[in-house]
Amino acid sequence: MHGPVLPGWLLVALCAATGSYCLLRMRSGSARARRAAGGEAVMGFGMAAMAVPAAFLAPPRWMIAGYAVVFGGAALRALWLARGGAHHLHHVVGSLAMVYMALAMAPAGGGGAHAGHAGRTAGGVPLLTGVLLVYFAGYVLSTGVRLLPGATGGAPTAAVAWGARPELALACRLSMGIAMLAMLITV
Repeated sequence: MHGPVLPGWLLVALCAATGSYCLLRMRSGSARARRAAGGEAVMGFGMAAMAVPAAFLAPPRWMIAGYAVVFGGAALRALWLARGGAHHLHHVVGSLAMVYMALAMAPAGGGGAHAGHAGRTAGGVPLLTGVLLVYFAGYVLSTGVRLLPGATGGAPTAAVAWGARPELALACRLSMGIAMLAMLITV
């Protein structure tokens, strides 16, 4: 990830913590919830790996290609699972955004100082980046609203295991959406 080192490491910590909680969520709930948590864990750890500041570790080309392959596969899996529920369409968009960012991380091959600027708009931001920023901003806002007290309409229930708390799952999704926005801004 390009940008300041400290925010990069904070983003790594946030994404790794989110991925870890998603692994914990895989231990409880229905099979469908476990599959969703597994996909979110892959996304969280993948985002953590991609957020490592470039000043600390400049990823080699094979690692960038690996990111693109892993998240391309995750997008195909999410597209397959989308037959059973629209929630997986968000995973498709997120995985494809990760493929896009992985490809954007790749060093431009030749062409001088202005290589890689061909697809940029007058403001310097690629159109696809702008569309993804709008999508994830909307996702973050809608997820944040669902976390407000009273938004779910129900009172808290009896003691629930940490891995099965719906508000924590929403908080993880909110965190990953915010992290995606931060990463897209640096593209």
